[in-house]
Amino acid sequence: MCITCSDEAVEVTVMTLLDDGLARVDTGEGIEEISVALVETGPGDRVLVHAKEAIGVMHASAE
Repeated sequence: MCITCSDEAVEVTVMTLLDDGLARVDTGEGIEEISVALVETGPGDRVLVHAKEAIGVMHASAE
C-alpha cells in the first residue's frame, strides 16, 4: 500500500517493451502503457504497478 495515497499496487503482465523505458501491459481488463524505468523486465514478466510506474517484478516461488 502506498503511504502517500493509500492505493495498492496492481499486478500486470508485460506484453511489449517500448522506447524510452515504457512498456505495454495487460491489466486483465485491457492494455495500458506504463513506465518500466525503475525495474528490469521483459515480455511475459509480471510486474507490480502503481501510478503507471512499475515498482517491482514478481518472481515465481520455487516449490
